[in-house]
Amino acid sequence: MIARRAKAKPTAPLETESTKEMADLIRQACLVAKDSASNAAEFIDNSSKMAFLAVKDCEKELDRIERRIDEQLASAITEVTEPEARELLACLKFIIDLERIGDLSWSVTKRLHNLGSRLLPDDNREMAAMAKILEEMLERIYQGFVNRDTAPASWVIQADARIDETCRGLFSRHLTSSRQRTREYSTSLLLMAQAFERAGDHAKNLAEEVFHLVEGRSLRHELQRHKLDK
Repeated sequence: MIARRAKAKPTAPLETESTKEMADLIRQACLVAKDSASNAAEFIDNSSKMAFLAVKDCEKELDRIERRIDEQLASAITEVTEPEARELLACLKFIIDLERIGDLSWSVTKRLHNLGSRLLPDDNREMAAMAKILEEMLERIYQGFVNRDTAPASWVIQADARIDETCRGLFSRHLTSSRQRTREYSTSLLLMAQAFERAGDHAKNLAEEVFHLVEGRSLRHELQRHKLDK
């Protein structure tokens, strides 16, 4: 459980054009990653060609944003105060995880497309559920970043367990079931489930970064110390 603390006041507005631009890019990237998860869920549901192309476009857009941040960060960080430098470093951490989420959503969509057949009903339902949880996680990350609010980030950290549980359920069913399935089908399905599980981990990283940005504390390190103290 995460200890409840008084809600921290949002940090002061960013002062320089470079930090404002970086923050705007991260807000955009959050929404693009959310769209990627949303369209991945739609493709799982109905094999929509438009959804397939949308996930592909989102992956390319996240790559473009990551390159832009990489190109501008080095010069921008030399022009700002220490608090703003921390903001810029947070933006760098954000785009790394967001770009990876885009890659993973695209890998799921490609693999399902290449499978050439619809998923079985139970598998389809659980894969779509993971995509929709990821979509909601990214919406909460966006809210937490924009509003400098840890409440949405706390929700994301709890939601990651739901993706993990669904992924474990898929693995258990396919590794222990006596039903006849092709090896290609089961392998592809489990790789797709694992990709969503990893995307959830990246969303959890983003939630922890929201805590660090708002409250100046490393939630990840606190949780590690808590485990060591037990």
